[in-house]
Amino acid sequence: MAKYGSEKILPYNQEEHKGSQVRRMFDTIAGTYDRLNHTLSFGIDKIWRRRGISFLRPFAPKRILDIATGTGDLAISMYKALHPDLIVGADISTGMMEIGKEKVATAGLSRHIIFEQQDCMALTYADNSFDAVTAAFGVRNFEEIERGIAEMYRVLKPGGHLMILELSTPERFPMRQLYRVYSNNVIPFIGQLLSKEKSAYAYLPASIKAVPQGKVMTDLLERQGFEQAAARTFTFGICSLYTGSKK
Repeated sequence: MAKYGSEKILPYNQEEHKGSQVRRMFDTIAGTYDRLNHTLSFGIDKIWRRRGISFLRPFAPKRILDIATGTGDLAISMYKALHPDLIVGADISTGMMEIGKEKVATAGLSRHIIFEQQDCMALTYADNSFDAVTAAFGVRNFEEIERGIAEMYRVLKPGGHLMILELSTPERFPMRQLYRVYSNNVIPFIGQLLSKEKSAYAYLPASIKAVPQGKVMTDLLERQGFEQAAARTFTFGICSLYTGSKK
């Protein structure tokens, strides 16, 4: 499997596997994650999720796997918009999913959205299990991105669809320069101020810079078998939407 830059970006040290560090990091910041996430994106992340869900709407998926589900924001939004039979939220961090379970219970959706701890590099689901597989802002945290994408393809049913949202680096002036200042200075400062977890919010901008973007990502999807792989960007290139289908 090919290696990409974001796989080499680690929250804490070079001795542990990335998966172990990412799990510990998100368990640590779970209580403040939602507030920080919406603050740092000025709430625009909600619009990005709606754009991703709009891609899935024509296909009316009945069983959806939401990889790196975190606290369940995408899963909850998908259920409200698409009304599938079941959404499985899978994540490596139990701390994040505990917050998600509370949110789902409050929304009265516990029968429709369930959470399961999973290693995205080795999902326990059978081949061809889901009508759609999604991931919002989690692919850059994979220990091996191409292996994680291969697992997404494996568990997707023929005729099913993939939808990935990921933060990205703007390419054009002056947004590229402004975003560099914001990500290198503002994000770590606010993250440390509100969560007391400096490492996590230094890791975030570094991982965004290193994650595959644009054609590099769509080429990766095609190597793993996805057809009609496509990319589009939102908000001057700060967020990218990647889509594909399984024949």
